[in-house]
Amino acid sequence: MYSSTVMDHFHAPRNVGDLPDADGVGNAGNPISGNTIALYLRIADGTVTDAKFRTFGCAASIAASSMVTEWVIGRTTEEAASIENHTIADALGGLPPTKMHCSTMAADGVRTAIEDYRSRHGAVRNAGHGTDPKN
Repeated sequence: MYSSTVMDHFHAPRNVGDLPDADGVGNAGNPISGNTIALYLRIADGTVTDAKFRTFGCAASIAASSMVTEWVIGRTTEEAASIENHTIADALGGLPPTKMHCSTMAADGVRTAIEDYRSRHGAVRNAGHGTDPKN
């Protein structure tokens, strides 16, 4: 049912935990269905330098959360904010159609963390040139 990459990220998830003094925190998912993510990002000079997560949910949710933390590290905030769920699913070697919502949750977590970073740190979009602090 799941690829070996999904199972690897489920059995040995990367970057699990909280990130003290995170620059951006994103929450996504549906607590009623039991799938939620809290995603923590550290950002320096417009680039994600660290990422951690806490996810409650199925194997696909945990694997997608783990994979997305590896994917965002080293990317600009603009690149990170543009992630789509199929990018995560493809990196995992595919997900069953009934589990694509797990990759959507992980992508939403990244986007909400970037939005949080921008609102807390006064970052604004700079016409396609990344984000720049207002001050």
